[in-house]
Amino acid sequence: MNIRSVAKLLAYITLFIGALILIPTLIAFTHGEMESFKAFLITEAGILAFSLLIILSTRHIKALELSIKDSYVFVTFTWIVATIFGAMPLYLTRTVPTYPLAFFEIMSGFTTTGATCIPDIESQTMSILFWRNMTNWLGGMGIVVLFVAILPAFGVKGTALVGAESVGPTKDKLTPQIQGTAMALWGIYLAISVMQTILLMLGGLNWFDATTVTFGTLGAAGFVPKNLSIAGYYSDYVEWVCTIFMFLAGANFALYFKLLQGKVKRVVRDGEFKLYFQIVMITSLLVAANLFMSGISGIYDSLRLAFFQVISFITTTGFSSTNYSTWPLFSQMVLFFLMFVGGCAGSAGGGIKVIRVKTMMKLAYNAMTKRAHPNAVTKIRIGDDLISEETALQIAGFVGLYITTALIGTLVISLSGKDFLTCFTGVLLCLGNIGIGIGTIGTTACFDQFSSFYLWVFSFLMLVGRLELFTVYSLFSKKFWTR
Repeated sequence: MNIRSVAKLLAYITLFIGALILIPTLIAFTHGEMESFKAFLITEAGILAFSLLIILSTRHIKALELSIKDSYVFVTFTWIVATIFGAMPLYLTRTVPTYPLAFFEIMSGFTTTGATCIPDIESQTMSILFWRNMTNWLGGMGIVVLFVAILPAFGVKGTALVGAESVGPTKDKLTPQIQGTAMALWGIYLAISVMQTILLMLGGLNWFDATTVTFGTLGAAGFVPKNLSIAGYYSDYVEWVCTIFMFLAGANFALYFKLLQGKVKRVVRDGEFKLYFQIVMITSLLVAANLFMSGISGIYDSLRLAFFQVISFITTTGFSSTNYSTWPLFSQMVLFFLMFVGGCAGSAGGGIKVIRVKTMMKLAYNAMTKRAHPNAVTKIRIGDDLISEETALQIAGFVGLYITTALIGTLVISLSGKDFLTCFTGVLLCLGNIGIGIGTIGTTACFDQFSSFYLWVFSFLMLVGRLELFTVYSLFSKKFWTR
């Protein structure tokens, strides 16, 4: 374990985060938000002091060589340190009254959860809301992935770093060099973000709303500068644009790279994407039919509301376009089950991931086949891809650990005295990085109802969920720290 190299690289990425915070600092200054401006300056000073202290104490280290273990430590502490400093402006401006609330809010932003503890979002300053939403966008593709993409000067091989932060069991290498892969992913991410921002501005949104909504959409995160989420814009056009781009954010970004290379057949035949598309279509039509037959809305509105909310849940974006808690129980249960699915591997979305759900179904089917035909040779194939036995075992272990974490988390949160549905969905929406749930945590309530202890628990769940459990949990293993 090369702790000094990890610390030095952590100092560099903290400085990088400080450079990004200059954007909302400039917005605060240009819009005369002096209290916010001072808060951002204090944050920048803290970042500078922290980083320089580490850099000076590790100045004799020239080569930054990180092992897989080092990468796990680096990635985990990057997200923690980023949140520690990122929360400071919210606390210093009294956007929230306590630091645990500020930490929760920014952890929710960076992990693309989108859960909030701010009751009145629209009363906050523009710079604070911009920074809050910017964390969504940065976390969507990954802080470390961006760092690897644009800061190769430190000479660190980024394969292990990207692997420790990437979501899903598959990590497509798009170019021969990992730096090229990181640049390709962020280039596609940026291009799609610009497209959505332009379309939203054409729909009547100003630059601030268009940009912040895009941050929340492409990050599959859910923060918007409106108390009513997307419903606060009262625009079908905005809803449809967000619906389309939420769907795009829930797909594997490697597929867009293949499209640019002209490999259309490989994209169309991708097994995980096909299943993702089928789940979205079937569940959306079922919910729309349920809404229409229940007299909630007409055919058009039923389709609009159903597609928006289904895609919002399965991609773990967490936007809401209506108060879905008034929907029929069947529609609410469909949304509840989608919380377990999530987007595709390599997407901005959270959750278990479509490929893992499909693999677990195949494993169950193969187990039944083996009972009836003990000598049968069974394989797990998803589209054209053959899932190896090792990968299948890793997926089974992940799902088991995910469920165990959800159950233990629910047990701990139940000490708060809240009802079971609130505790369980609260844990699921944090662990799955979803942001909105069912029960008293839905479209009309936020996490400020919980005390500091439970906010720290929820923050931990968001972190382990975003870093796919193993990266964080490995640090608690005794074997991890032995040679």
